[in-house]
Amino acid sequence: MQSPHPRPPALPPSLTVNPRLTPPVHVPLLVLLLMLGCGVVAYHLSERAGLRALADNGERQLELHAHTLASAISIHAYLPSLLELETGVGRLLLEPSERRRAQVNAYLEGLNQRSGSRAVYLLDRSGRVVATSNWRDADSFQGDDLSFRPYFQDAIQGKPGRFYGLDSITGEPGYYLSHGLRRAGEIIGVAVVKIRLDPLEERWQRAQLEAYVSDGNGIVILSSDPARRFKSVQPLDAERRTQLASSLQYHWTRFEELQPLRRQRLSADTELLSLPSAASAQPVSYLAQTRRLADPPWDFTLLSPVRDVRSAATSHGLLAAVAVALLAFLLIAWNERRKTLATRLAAREALEEANNQLERRIAERTEHLRASNERLKAQIRERRQAEESLRKTQDDLIQAGKLAVIGQMSTSIAHELNQPLAALRTLSGNTVRFLARGDSATASSNLQTINELVDHMGRITASLRAFARRSDDRGEAALDKAVDAALFLLRPRLERTPLTIHRTCADARLAIDQTRLEQILVNLIVNAIDALSAQSDRQLWLDGRVEDGHYRLAVRDNGPGIPPALRSQLFEPFFTTKPGEQGLGLGLTLSASLAAAAGGSLTAQHPDDGGTLFELKLPLLPPSPAESRRDA
Repeated sequence: MQSPHPRPPALPPSLTVNPRLTPPVHVPLLVLLLMLGCGVVAYHLSERAGLRALADNGERQLELHAHTLASAISIHAYLPSLLELETGVGRLLLEPSERRRAQVNAYLEGLNQRSGSRAVYLLDRSGRVVATSNWRDADSFQGDDLSFRPYFQDAIQGKPGRFYGLDSITGEPGYYLSHGLRRAGEIIGVAVVKIRLDPLEERWQRAQLEAYVSDGNGIVILSSDPARRFKSVQPLDAERRTQLASSLQYHWTRFEELQPLRRQRLSADTELLSLPSAASAQPVSYLAQTRRLADPPWDFTLLSPVRDVRSAATSHGLLAAVAVALLAFLLIAWNERRKTLATRLAAREALEEANNQLERRIAERTEHLRASNERLKAQIRERRQAEESLRKTQDDLIQAGKLAVIGQMSTSIAHELNQPLAALRTLSGNTVRFLARGDSATASSNLQTINELVDHMGRITASLRAFARRSDDRGEAALDKAVDAALFLLRPRLERTPLTIHRTCADARLAIDQTRLEQILVNLIVNAIDALSAQSDRQLWLDGRVEDGHYRLAVRDNGPGIPPALRSQLFEPFFTTKPGEQGLGLGLTLSASLAAAAGGSLTAQHPDDGGTLFELKLPLLPPSPAESRRDA
C-alpha cells in the first residue's frame, strides 16, 4: 500500500543547511532590551487599566454615598415647616406663658423622638429659644440667644435656613434646618431642626471606605478618618482664618491644611494624591474623585488606594518580561531547529500547502459564523435584559411618583383623619353618659354617627391603599370613576384651595389600568391647584371628546401659565417650577410615560387667553358584547 504522504527524497549535500549552535553576541543584549521595554509598557498599560477600573468603581461609590448623604438630610427637611400646623406653637409665639411652653416642649420632645433628629427647638423673632425638645437635659437650648446663627437670619427673612456648624457651647457638630413660621402672612418665629451626620462616618468606617466631605468654606466636616476632620482642603490666608474663627461655626478649631505630598491631575474631578499616613512612615497614594452635591453645596471626595493597582501592574510587567524572555528563547530554539528541517520539509510543505489553505479557510469561515452567532445571541440577551431593566426602573419610578404624591398630601390626610377622630372621641364619651342616664335614643343616634365617621375614614384609607398599589401598563379604566377617585383623594387640598370645577367629560372605557389613570389625573389636578393657589378666581375645566378611536381629555386652568423659556423642559425628569421643596419634578414625566405605555400621549398647550391646558390622549376599549347587544 502506498503512503498518502510519501517521504521526500534526500537532498544533495550542497543544499543542506548547517545550523549555528551558538547565537550571535548581540542577541542576548537585544533580548534584555526587549524584556525591559515590554515590562515597562505592560506596567503602564496595566496601571492605566487598573486606574480606569478603579475610577469606574469610584463613580458608582460616589453616586451611592452622595445619594445617601442627600437622603439623610432630605428626610428631615419637612420637619421645620411641620410646626406651622401646630396651633400651640403659634399661640406660644404670640402670647407666651409657662403652661404653653410646657405643652410645646412636650410636643417637640415627642416629634424629635419620632423623627430621629438631634433636637427640635423654637425661636421667637429676637432669636431667643422659647421651646425645645431637649428641655430636660442639662445642656438644653432653652433661653439661649441664637440670633447670630445664619440659619436664624435666613429663616427670619422668609428663606429656608441651611447651616452646618459646631455648637457654640458644647462643640457638638450638627446640620441645622430652619423655617420661618408665618401667621397671617407675617413671620412670628423660627422652627429649627438639628440632625447629626456622624452615623454616615461610622458607616464609612465599617465599610472601610476612605472619604470626606468639605463645605463651601473648604473645611472638611465629615471624614472616615478623624485626623482629616476640620482641616482645610484649600489654602487659607490670615484674614480668612480670622473670619472663620470669629463666626464660631467650627467652635475653637485651629485650621490645618490637608496638603498632599504629590498631586497629579487626571481630569476635572479626578486626581492622584499622595497623603501622609499615621499608620506608616511611607505616604499612601490615592485616586481622589470629587463630586459637588446639589443641596447642600458640598464637595464629596472619595479616596481609593492605588496600592493594589500598582502591585498588580508590577506583577504584569514582570510577567510580560518573563514571557518575552521565554518567547525569545523559544524563537531562538525554533529558528535553530527550523534551519535543520527547512530543506527536509520543503517538499512536504509544498504538497500540503493547498490542503492547509483549504482547511484554514473552512476553519476561519466556521469560526466567523460561530462568532457571529454568539454575538447575535449576546445582543439578544443584552436587549432582553435592557428591556427588563427599563421596565423595572419605570415601575419603580411610577411607584416613587405615587408615594411622592401621597407624601405631599400627608399633612392634608392627617388633618382629614384627625377631625373624625376628634368627633369619635366626643361622641363616644357622650354615648356613655347618655346610656348612664337611660337615654337610649340619643345614645343610638350617637352610635349611628360614629358608624358613619368610621365608614368615612375607611373610604379615605381604602382610596390611599388603592392609589399606592403597583399596577400594569395595560388594563381597563372607567373615566368617571377615575375622576371621582382623584377628586376624593384631593378633597383636603380642594378644601384649603377651593376652585370651581367645570366637568363636561362623558364617561368612557379606556385601555389603561384604573390606578394609573387615577395617578395621571391626580398629578394634573395637583399642578392646577398649585398654579391657582396665589389667585382668588380659580377655575378648572375637565372636557373630553372621542376622536379616531381615542379619547381626548383636556385639563385646563386659568392660572398664570408657563413662562415661554420653561415650556420646552416641562416633561424633563426632576424639572419643576414649584418653589422650595414642594415638588420632585416627576409628576409630568411619569404621567407622560404612563400615557405612552398605554398607547396614548400627554401634551401641553398654552392658550392665548392665559392658563395652561394638558391634553391626555388614550385609546378606547371596544364595546363589550353586552353593550353591543344593548345598543342593537
